[in-house]
Amino acid sequence: MVVTERSPRIPPRLVQSMLLPAMPTAVVLALLAVAAVPVRDELYLVIAQTFEASFLGPAAGVVADKGLLVLVATAGALAVWSWREDRRAFRTLVVAGAGVIAAYLLSEFIKLVVTEPRPCRTLGIATVLECPEIGDWSWPSNHSVIAASFATACVLAVRRSLWFVAPMAMVLGLSRVTVGVHYVHDVFSGMALGVLVVSLVTAALLPVASRIGGGSGSDPVRPSSRPGEHGGG
Repeated sequence: MVVTERSPRIPPRLVQSMLLPAMPTAVVLALLAVAAVPVRDELYLVIAQTFEASFLGPAAGVVADKGLLVLVATAGALAVWSWREDRRAFRTLVVAGAGVIAAYLLSEFIKLVVTEPRPCRTLGIATVLECPEIGDWSWPSNHSVIAASFATACVLAVRRSLWFVAPMAMVLGLSRVTVGVHYVHDVFSGMALGVLVVSLVTAALLPVASRIGGGSGSDPVRPSSRPGEHGGG
């Protein structure tokens, strides 16, 4: 005979403890974005021109163009692991994934409203990556939104992933400045948006998902080891 151990419902205090660190992080990132605005051209020119003339330019281009795949792969690996070992973490990752989608869609909407030109077009300098077409707006950085969103989803599901995904998201975001396609404030704003939206969506939906999955989202079935509970034979 086997017994099924059902995942316990997620208490509100646990949700709060998971999300409280995310709010100060979003605020700090937003403040960094605001602080960068008055000197946005100077910061951009120093960083973008330095990397364009440096041997590090090609490496920065690879990170800026393909780096998101590392975070996507990390989230996928955590999903496989948590499905097998920790259904509560898996449920959190799935709910946070909805936050990733919401953050991306919101960033696209903001871009269409704000319509800030890319710095590589406004300032007209040579850059590591080709400047995006007119109409592909600058603020906020979509890559930074997605990087921060995936990193936040991973951390909310598996706290110890912080030490890998947070630095990776920061490097990926700032690489968009080094290759010349974004201002610094684009990156920090995008990261703040990603952290905030994923955190809020997770806070709102995780208790609901826990109640819905309470009857069917059980942990892996394990055989009972207590005497007398096995079938006769």
